[in-house]
Amino acid sequence: MAPYVEETFSAEEQTVLRRYFTNLDRPVFALVNLPEVVKGALFARYSRSSKSLRRLFLDEFVGELDISGDATVDATVGLRRAEELYERVFGEYGDDSVAQLGGVHLACEQASNLLTKILERGRLMAYLEQSTRYIGYDRRLPNGHYRYHRPPEILESALGARYVGEMDRMFDTYATALPAVVTWLTGRHHRNPGDSDFVHRQAVRAKALDAVRGLLPAASLSNIGMYGSGQSYELLLLKMRSHPLPEAQHYAQLMLTELRKVIPSFLQRVDRPERGGEWSEYLAATRDGTARIVAELWPDGLHDDADGGAPTATGGVGGGGASVRLLDFDPEGEDKVLAAACFPHLDVDESRALAAVRRLGADERAALLAAYVGDRANRRHRPGRAFERTDYRFELVTDYGAFRDLQRHRLLTVDWQPLSTSLGCEVPELVEEAGASAAYVESMARSAALHDALAAEFPAQAGYAVALAFRLRYVMQMNAREAMHVLELRSGPQGHPTYRRVAQEMHRAIDEVAGHHALAAAMRFVDYGTPDLERLDAERRAEARRAARTASVSDPGGKSATP
Repeated sequence: MAPYVEETFSAEEQTVLRRYFTNLDRPVFALVNLPEVVKGALFARYSRSSKSLRRLFLDEFVGELDISGDATVDATVGLRRAEELYERVFGEYGDDSVAQLGGVHLACEQASNLLTKILERGRLMAYLEQSTRYIGYDRRLPNGHYRYHRPPEILESALGARYVGEMDRMFDTYATALPAVVTWLTGRHHRNPGDSDFVHRQAVRAKALDAVRGLLPAASLSNIGMYGSGQSYELLLLKMRSHPLPEAQHYAQLMLTELRKVIPSFLQRVDRPERGGEWSEYLAATRDGTARIVAELWPDGLHDDADGGAPTATGGVGGGGASVRLLDFDPEGEDKVLAAACFPHLDVDESRALAAVRRLGADERAALLAAYVGDRANRRHRPGRAFERTDYRFELVTDYGAFRDLQRHRLLTVDWQPLSTSLGCEVPELVEEAGASAAYVESMARSAALHDALAAEFPAQAGYAVALAFRLRYVMQMNAREAMHVLELRSGPQGHPTYRRVAQEMHRAIDEVAGHHALAAAMRFVDYGTPDLERLDAERRAEARRAARTASVSDPGGKSATP
């Protein structure tokens, strides 16, 4: 059994929780019998809270809900009648069509940062993950341990004591560096007269947490709120069961146990040997077979100096620590987007529409694209599917922390190499300025040494030791419509500096390398600014919304409550 920390609740709390959560003592559980808006709000708050979901529900949500009508419900025993109903419907309509229409909110707690990337890979699911920008990892679990995964197979090996000792020291360094950076930033960024002390402290702390998150190893634990259909969960579980990481395999069983309490028949195929068993075996066989052939073709590996000069990451986190290269694009991409925009309004095949677009003059092309894009008042105003007619494939080298944020975009293709320390890392500028660079460098060396020690005996688990500051090479392929969404969102002034620079460089590449000047110009909300306190404006807006809600509650009629 994996070493998950069991929560404890009073008898009164258990009575309430049993109505809405499918278990009270395991890290995976489903939410039931709650309005959709409550589940959504609960997950949203979850991403910025250090509390578990069940504790958060008790502390911040129960008091606002009428729960008297659910007093006889016990969600922890499963739903037998629902299973019987699903069986009847399945027999009449077929499993795939029905499994697409039933969804589940699932909480996944105490998952390592290796596991979160596996959980968040499904395209047709929704996720909210606990943020390293709002949650400090200097706080320990109720059992006194730091918040990192402790794989039983490693702890029971000769490397067990070293694993725990080195992990603890990495977290000790984080716990020391965080207040040092907060103190330095507080002295550098004085509070503006119009800002409250709370807003200023929140913005400073968020920037400090961004600066020191690179010290955290990939074993660091996170909580995730997930929502998906039965079919989406089935696909995810089949992949997890074939994954080489033992944590993923064990977690898949925890998820299946809870999901079967809510959508039992949607998941019948998962562990049937002739259905899900064969599927998982197929996935494992193709993965292992490809790895074996690659090793035979290039027994000594491939190296940058022998394959045309693959990009390397150079420079610091405060400078050029990320590498962005546009690998592939369609030189006729803009013509094809324009032809696709015209297609629904014509009565000819698309090849003739494309030929007609090629004959247009510059002014006519500009007018056509302007009409299709329209007057975008904000980044959420995006043009239609004609922008999906052309694609861009990027190769990125960034720190693992930035990869975590970029990988969560689902409507694109993303793939990555094994997490290791081979591409190096950099010390953040803020850490140097705060006088914590020596300890930071020492912690990176500790991370690399532990990774190397684990790699021979535990290749799948060696990534647990890798600090988030180490770089990873990965590819992202997206069409122009998704690029507009990703680049405008991730370049926003409230974002982490590393992935903001990545988004800016990707936008420049679309404009200057692909030569898609008009499409790049349509992405008008890509932000090239360099804010000092990234979260300051966001915290100001949040405080203004809180003040407006308070005023509304105290004066619901819109008039002064004072006679």
